[in-house]
Amino acid sequence: MNLRLLEYVVAICEEGSISAAARRLHLTQPTLSRQVHELERRLGTPLFEREGRGMVPTSAGRALVARATTVLAEARAALDDVRLAAEGLAGRLTVTFAGSGINGPLGGALGRLRREMPRVELSLVESFNDAEMSGGVLDGRFDIAVQRLPTRDPRLVARSWWREPLSLFLPAAHPLAHGAGAVPLTALGRVPLVVWPREVSPHSYDEIIALCDHAGVTPRIGAEGRSVQTVLALVAAGFGAAVMSDSHRALRRVGVRARPLEGTSTTLHMVWRANDGNPLLERFRSVLTTLATGDPAGSVD
Repeated sequence: MNLRLLEYVVAICEEGSISAAARRLHLTQPTLSRQVHELERRLGTPLFEREGRGMVPTSAGRALVARATTVLAEARAALDDVRLAAEGLAGRLTVTFAGSGINGPLGGALGRLRREMPRVELSLVESFNDAEMSGGVLDGRFDIAVQRLPTRDPRLVARSWWREPLSLFLPAAHPLAHGAGAVPLTALGRVPLVVWPREVSPHSYDEIIALCDHAGVTPRIGAEGRSVQTVLALVAAGFGAAVMSDSHRALRRVGVRARPLEGTSTTLHMVWRANDGNPLLERFRSVLTTLATGDPAGSVD
């Protein structure tokens, strides 16, 4: 039984006559009558009976109409889902993101995406390991990553999305915390550093060591933390200072003050598989790019 026959049965039931249903369906009355009679023959039971000048469904007809209404609604919904998916307006998208990004524009952007694309199921995975994020995109666990330091791989596309300063988060009682403006890179040699363990976030760890090398200072590791909250708690407790993206100011940790680190910035990148032609992913990237109000940089290979 095809959907067209179900539409015929529902139309006759709703219109109350073969002639009215035929007009609604843009068919001739004999054609519709012949189709219904053939369906009744195949089912072995009448679906309609005459009542006055109209037609009413039999008990078998009512049972078929009830089921047909649901089937036709599901079929229309399926077509809508296909159309929306093809237009990038429906489906499921798994997004992995750097913990540093969610305190900045990424949180607001994801919130707007959720409101503006309600048919899209967003699965969000936080990560502090850049290599794991890029690797997860490569092996298909994630559709897209929003991360600071993407892995360079010809199978990946990495596009700069948002740039912000790096800041030095200091214990509130430290002398450097009370100045105005940016602190020079050489300040990294004047205070112990609270860092991510290298095995947890090798790229972030190496970036901080590189900043120290550039400043010509030897880093002193005061403590290590495996989450932003732990790092800031260690800073507040006086174990040292932490180099993090400026957006972490939004956490307003008591006992911690932040000052921009002179001449530095960090960039969040959108990273996806080069051969992924998913329309939903393309629309997600487009919306995310439109929502960005920071300093966009170009693409990186």
